[in-house]
Amino acid sequence: MFGNLFNNKSNLNLLIFSIILLIFDQVSKAMIVSQFDLYESISVAPFFNLTFVVNYGFAFGFLNSPSLNQIIVSIVILSIIIYFLYLLIKTQDHFFKVCLVLILSGAVGNFLDRIFRGYVVDFIDIYVFNYHWPAFNFADSCISVGFVILIFNILFLNKKI
Repeated sequence: MFGNLFNNKSNLNLLIFSIILLIFDQVSKAMIVSQFDLYESISVAPFFNLTFVVNYGFAFGFLNSPSLNQIIVSIVILSIIIYFLYLLIKTQDHFFKVCLVLILSGAVGNFLDRIFRGYVVDFIDIYVFNYHWPAFNFADSCISVGFVILIFNILFLNKKI
């Protein structure tokens, strides 16, 4: 199944890129957990704080409750990861593969948090005056960038996936 996925240099480069993204995500989260108390925050810029929060739910704190059944949340996320991995294996479009690698790297990073910590570590706090975007992490950024590029490609470049 995975044999033909890594049969050329391009695919191998995508694998290395994915591993680098995953390592950066996990190291940044480990640094926050080791250096901050929960809800501790430091100002980095006039619109940006590092703030340690946890997320038991989905993207941007949706359904963020430790009482939710984490097994169901994890199964849904694992199903999405498997589906996107299937798409990555089947597609021949390099641009689409890059988008999928971004999305998969972020999804796996957050999935690892759920498995090993029981929650996702979020710490990037962007705001304007008193209006805060929900805290997020590097993995969330990878997922968001991957989806935005993919949607832009589909809508404006009329490229089919």
